Amino acid sequence: MRTALAVLAGRFVRVLARLRGGGSAMPGRVALLIDPKLLTRAVERLPLGVAFVSGSNGKSTTTQMLVKVLRAHGVKVFTNPSGANLPQGVASAMLGELPLDGRLRSELAVLEVDEAFGPRLATMLDPHSVLLINLQVDQLNRFYEPARVLAMLEKFAAGASSRLVVNADDANLVALAQRLAPGTDAVESFATAPELLAGSPWLAKGDNPALAGTASVPTVAGVAPSVTVEQFGGHSAVLEVAGERVAVVLPARGLHYAVDAAAAFAMARALIGERFEAPIAAAGLATMDAVYGRGEILRSGDEDIEILMMKNPPSLQLNLDALTETPEQLFVAVDEGTPDPSWIYASDLSKLDHVDVLSGTKCWQLATRFAYSDIGVGAVIPQLGPALDRFLALPPPERGRKVMLVNYEQMMLIRKRLGYRELEGAV
Repeated sequence: MRTALAVLAGRFVRVLARLRGGGSAMPGRVALLIDPKLLTRAVERLPLGVAFVSGSNGKSTTTQMLVKVLRAHGVKVFTNPSGANLPQGVASAMLGELPLDGRLRSELAVLEVDEAFGPRLATMLDPHSVLLINLQVDQLNRFYEPARVLAMLEKFAAGASSRLVVNADDANLVALAQRLAPGTDAVESFATAPELLAGSPWLAKGDNPALAGTASVPTVAGVAPSVTVEQFGGHSAVLEVAGERVAVVLPARGLHYAVDAAAAFAMARALIGERFEAPIAAAGLATMDAVYGRGEILRSGDEDIEILMMKNPPSLQLNLDALTETPEQLFVAVDEGTPDPSWIYASDLSKLDHVDVLSGTKCWQLATRFAYSDIGVGAVIPQLGPALDRFLALPPPERGRKVMLVNYEQMMLIRKRLGYRELEGAV
């Protein structure tokens, strides 16, 4: 009775959240207050169990890539929308599929999990497999230092009784895998060809001893990566999967999306074994749209607008590096969701020559940074509504499309103002 009540109460709050025009963790919070064991009950009878995806950058995109690949192979997968990676968010995501008995009817749950809440979620969901994408400087106001995040990742990765898949180009994750190798049945990895890494410093890990003085792809626990990014160009890449080369279409431009695809392919192989076929995986990936705000193209009136989300130095730099040309029209907005934006002083802003409209509560800090690089700012308007109106009123660019470079919170507000009011990242 408690489980049924939790599901019904959560669904009711979920309807209210939808009427308000957006996603919310409140339905899951209410459901978990009524039945604290709701998550455990939901997954305990899944035939293929639970797999976690985590890391500093790319969790949402990699999770949805993995889900597309698995579903293309006929696996019935439950997953959480991008951003819903805390216990209450996962519970909210489940409510749409959860019967009154509280048990999911899927075969497998593939869940994006927050680094800090991963250990807690692991006690509730008992994941048998874990995919770790990267460890980068992120949310120092919350995590303080990457070493602390590494300890969090290791805490729940240690429980991966079936598969642990890591980035072979990330020194911290390689070391983590080496420490955990005796306690796991299998440690696998994915990688990027050295010549591609050489042109992307934020992806290359110069402190990785496995990369020092060699032009070859590193091994993890003595085993070569099962998937490697061999070629890349804009929205496409070539992956080598266990010796087989396969061309893939990416949901957005940038080498980091090719790396995410390699991670998804490696994890899919680890989860379904001999059932995995690279051409089927590529076909599944080709059906994927850009994830909510991550290189997503939104329509406003008769114009297309590209939204690039930044939340830390690597995500900003990788998105800037992926630009094929300097944006003719650019909107930048950062608010209190980025408490200390001073890290932007270490960023290479050479791809930008101006900003048309600058907004958000951190706009003056960013205006100062742009001034140091002689990047002109057309208008500084702290309030999002007037700033967005000013930007959208600009005539269509002569080349390309309007571009927005924003943090997560501003991205959410902008999507709603543009009429995209669905629950975040529903898949």
